[in-house]
Amino acid sequence: MQGQAQQQAYDRGITIFSPDGRLYQVEYAREAVKRGTASVGVRTEGGVVLAADKRQRSPLMEPTSVEKIHKADDHVGIASAGHVADARQLIDFARRQAQINRLRYGEPIGIETLTKAVTDHIQQYTQVGGARPFGVALLLGGIEDGEPRLYETDPSGTPYEWKAVSIGADRADLQDYLEEEYTEDIDLAGGIDLALRAIDAANEDGLTAEGADVATVDVEDERYRQLSREEVTSYISEAGLEASDEDETAE
Repeated sequence: MQGQAQQQAYDRGITIFSPDGRLYQVEYAREAVKRGTASVGVRTEGGVVLAADKRQRSPLMEPTSVEKIHKADDHVGIASAGHVADARQLIDFARRQAQINRLRYGEPIGIETLTKAVTDHIQQYTQVGGARPFGVALLLGGIEDGEPRLYETDPSGTPYEWKAVSIGADRADLQDYLEEEYTEDIDLAGGIDLALRAIDAANEDGLTAEGADVATVDVEDERYRQLSREEVTSYISEAGLEASDEDETAE
């Protein structure tokens, strides 16, 4: 009881450290991320792949209204996991930073520079009284100086660069799968296949084009492109990940 009372005393304010050096509100924000459906990023020789599990809560929901992957600039895509409203705020911030950089310097913003601008913004909400941390994690993927780059943001405001990474629900299992299957020489098509297989590893019902989003940023043209439903269906079929007829009937 005493331990619980002590925790309650320190988790009411974001600016107060507990005696053991923890910010409980930031930890709660990380828990909010875990409640969101998974997003996966894969860095390949040919570019960056972003994929997201966007299963609907109801068959009456319009699939196109569930947005998990967004275009931040011509050469940058962002995937999210956690509170969607928080994600939209951060994505709008990232878009403004990208536009400011183009107007000020006449060139596309670097992926590392953009990520650190976003995480600096996130970090401010861990030091201001009367505010709460963002309950969302982001994957920023794009091309910088001809090289693919992939970053993760954390509710604490810390940026991490990855070769392949998962955020959201079942992160530990998905990350284990990526660590086992990822290779340095994977191409863009192989990255799409790996990302979809990782999402499927945490989805017992199989995948459908309506339940998964995929976007790429190619090294050759350095442009963000979201795959069509037909293209996603083709990749799911080739990988043998499609939902069975029994699963679709049960839904």
